[in-house]
Amino acid sequence: MSTTDEIASQLADMIVVENVRKAFDGRSVLDGVNIRFTRGKVSSLVGPSGGGKSTLLRCINGLERFDAGRIEVGGLSLGPSKRARPSRAERATLRAIRLKAGMVFQQYGLFSHMTAVENVMEAPVHVRGVGLADARQRALHLLEQVGLSHRRDAFPRELSGGEQQRVAIARALAMDPEALLLDEPTSALDPDRKAEVVRVLRNLAKGGATMIIVTHEAAVVREIADHAVCLRDGRVVSEGKPSEVL
Repeated sequence: MSTTDEIASQLADMIVVENVRKAFDGRSVLDGVNIRFTRGKVSSLVGPSGGGKSTLLRCINGLERFDAGRIEVGGLSLGPSKRARPSRAERATLRAIRLKAGMVFQQYGLFSHMTAVENVMEAPVHVRGVGLADARQRALHLLEQVGLSHRRDAFPRELSGGEQQRVAIARALAMDPEALLLDEPTSALDPDRKAEVVRVLRNLAKGGATMIIVTHEAAVVREIADHAVCLRDGRVVSEGKPSEVL
């Protein structure tokens, strides 16, 4: 590969996972995983339960520490650490990575005492220091983008599961991440609510968003993903077009 091709490849890669290994209580969960995730593309992590999909996602976001290998997110490199607690430099890198790669959890994780719009405003105001007026305007725009502008003043307990998941997606987008990591975003939803979330993800994909989606839903993979990776027993066993991997 020429130098020009190498540079182009590096620019195209939003997230690079190199030989990542992770064990829990002596049991290998990630066993030398190598994957490249391209900017502007939607990738899905599929495979049996316990294959390492969610653990890999949490390692990419820095929520889970790994034992060996390297992960690069938007040019920031993360490696294993022998320290009981991250050093100041490691904490700064983790913070920067989490700003680049927003996480959407399976169980939503909304603040129960805040309305939808307040949930979306929270991180920009308290992490980025955005003014209240600007944060609210941005939050209202994002809620409209996910089809929930009419529910902006509702509390999580007043929202359906699908609505809560869409607020969680809006909240992640409020930090203007370069990539969105979604862990089983539709698994706890009934068919109608699932369709709502898939519609939002499909629109984000059309807009050129970089996403990595952990899912057991073959229909979600077929409808949204450009690229699929199958993990089994902590190893990549298949990778390529969704139709081929499925």
